[in-house]
Amino acid sequence: MPTNVIMPQLGESVVEGTVSRWLKQPGDRVQAFEPLLEISTDKVDSEIPAPAEGVLLQILVPAGETVERGTILAIITGDGEGAAPTAGSAAASNGASRPAADPPATGDYAGHVTPVVARMAVEHRLDLGQIAGTGRDGRITKKDVERYLEARLAAQTPPAAGIQTEAEAAPWEKPVEGADLFKPTVDYSAEPAPASASPRPAVLAAPSAPAAPPPTADGALIRLSPMRRAIADHMVRSKLHTSPHVTTVFEVDLSAVMAHRQAHKAEFAAQNVHLTLTAYFVAAAVEGLRAVPVLNGQWRDDGIFVHREQHIGMAVALDDGLIVPVIRRAGDLNLLGIARAVGDLAGRARAKALQPDEVQGGTFTITNHGVSGSLFATPIINQPQVGILGVGVVEKRVKVLTDAHGGELIAIRPCVYVSLTFDHRVADGAAGDKFLNVVKNTLENWSLTPAG
Repeated sequence: MPTNVIMPQLGESVVEGTVSRWLKQPGDRVQAFEPLLEISTDKVDSEIPAPAEGVLLQILVPAGETVERGTILAIITGDGEGAAPTAGSAAASNGASRPAADPPATGDYAGHVTPVVARMAVEHRLDLGQIAGTGRDGRITKKDVERYLEARLAAQTPPAAGIQTEAEAAPWEKPVEGADLFKPTVDYSAEPAPASASPRPAVLAAPSAPAAPPPTADGALIRLSPMRRAIADHMVRSKLHTSPHVTTVFEVDLSAVMAHRQAHKAEFAAQNVHLTLTAYFVAAAVEGLRAVPVLNGQWRDDGIFVHREQHIGMAVALDDGLIVPVIRRAGDLNLLGIARAVGDLAGRARAKALQPDEVQGGTFTITNHGVSGSLFATPIINQPQVGILGVGVVEKRVKVLTDAHGGELIAIRPCVYVSLTFDHRVADGAAGDKFLNVVKNTLENWSLTPAG
């Protein structure tokens, strides 16, 4: 009997996702629970397993399309079973239906929009009535706006010689006047032409990502993955439109931490926990947030909201970007509990096995940029948080120390630069320095006992 592959509910607040890629093709045999496709949301990429063993008979939602939960994505059937039903009949038999790929555009869009879509519309001066929505009941989603902008960029790129002259081009296809090497070729400040001015080309009626141009002698265009686009949008919004960033940097001697780790890593390993330095920095950050609670908050128009719990996000580097899973209630965990959470979340992040809810709700973030050799950095705040702790590479340095008799001596110590980038609306330099002082003192005075 055929089995439907259904778009799952990927989180409490996640009602739709984009098919990133299919790991199997029609005609391929699949095993139950074998990864079948990847779904991308604004927060995370997830592998969707096959619900049954059989043959992938038909793919109903191709890569690049955004659909809602409950949508039939594909059909798996046993050997020798009949042909696949059409997408329409399959959806009807399951009680779910996909939004039309090309709903009629309206002159004045009056539907519901999310804050993200509203902001993008204002930023790019868009007429939402010209954008085809693929969300529930034709609602315009963030992906729809992104595809529309890509289509507009492609349509406004000057045509190649011998294909079409500027005089022959439609108004929306003409190159922008006065473009130079230091400005984008699209003028986003220009109002789009009214829908009734002239027939819209097909690329605007059903926006989709244009095909990648063939490589040339000058190079090749790398299309943005959903994760890369989401990161770019978030970083621009944080740095340029939301928080005035300021950074302070301290140096920390990790001799006590290194001694503790060496003394207890076998004990942790016996409990199937890998004790990394990240666990110590999470624990130290919790102490810093307890000392300076406003850094565990967020800016609001009516004041500064301070969270009671410390939910620590830790940045994990992936092949195509960065993801930040969250350690819930880190302040309630000892070192063993933190180390276990660090290993679990980092491992599942790299395996694309995180749930969208696991990358939401953080109150403070730590990024270990030192894994690639960086000494110190000024990370961008993960909105709507107030601060982010950057950890550089740990290296041996020559230090001048004071002995018990007040004399000076030279020693070689494992040291690291830690930086705090914070929202200057919420805290001043004294608060930032107090936070890092607590982090520094916690790490430099780590006791050999207890283990966690």
